Amino acid sequence: MAKRGAEAGGRALADFLDYLRAERGLADNTIAGYRRDLEQLAAYLQAQGQELETATSASLVGYVHALARRGLLPSSIARAEAALRAFYRFLQGEGVRSDNPARDLLRPRRPLRLPRALGQQEMEQLLDQVPTTDPAQIRDRAMLELMYACGLRVSELVGLNVGDLHLTERYVRCLGKGNRERIVPVGERAAQALILYLKEGRPRLLSRRRETALFLNRRGRRLTRQGFWQILKKYTGAARLPREVSPHTLRHSFATHLLENGADLRTVQELLGHADISTTQIYTQVTPKHLLEVYQRCHPHGGRGSLSSSGRKGEE
Repeated sequence: MAKRGAEAGGRALADFLDYLRAERGLADNTIAGYRRDLEQLAAYLQAQGQELETATSASLVGYVHALARRGLLPSSIARAEAALRAFYRFLQGEGVRSDNPARDLLRPRRPLRLPRALGQQEMEQLLDQVPTTDPAQIRDRAMLELMYACGLRVSELVGLNVGDLHLTERYVRCLGKGNRERIVPVGERAAQALILYLKEGRPRLLSRRRETALFLNRRGRRLTRQGFWQILKKYTGAARLPREVSPHTLRHSFATHLLENGADLRTVQELLGHADISTTQIYTQVTPKHLLEVYQRCHPHGGRGSLSSSGRKGEE
């Protein structure tokens, strides 16, 4: 009986992961995180003599408390709870269960994590580390310039095909989260780096005539996310930047520098491909000085001189 229950739970988990992939279009890394969280829950339930598909609200609360006793960070517990809620909501929607035992789980307040961004000078320092003397270096410069110019996710960057570039019109077409397509302008420096790569870099890396990938590794195949990470680590080490830099740092830097130079939040939202502007609003926490300056410049009562020297309006 326990074996049949485990098999049912395994099928339910497989169906849920297929749903995340096919219907919600989540990234592979996100799906893998859901899988890990739910497999850990299944192991906990099995030790309690229960099954994943028939878990009770009390058992799920006990699991969350067990995570807290293990000393997990609040962010990790919140992620696990999100996986639980999504899984049992899916089972209820599919008619596998008549209720959602995870519905009443408390949502812990997660601390605001501000994106890390390089300063504009630091970004120039990083780009200056990339010479263009061989095909791989020409490729690296084109990738870094494009990442910074367009705010692409690393998965979007390595997923680009040659046909996605439209350099005459100065834009790139990319496929983001949820298979949402967007058009992003390409700046002058990135365009020039890409022209050089297409002329002198990619043809020398290409080993197969039918390869459509834009960015190639030394074997002439599509570059992977892990490959790009290693390339970025090499140049950030050479630049001796005072902080850890990830591919997402370049995306954060793109958004932050746009806002610092006067871009409005809605435009940045479109360029980043955020479905909800609340995701973009976190960048307003990065540039409070800039926002204050914009407010003082644009609001009728926002000028610095509107208060008396005592910090209050003059008393009548």
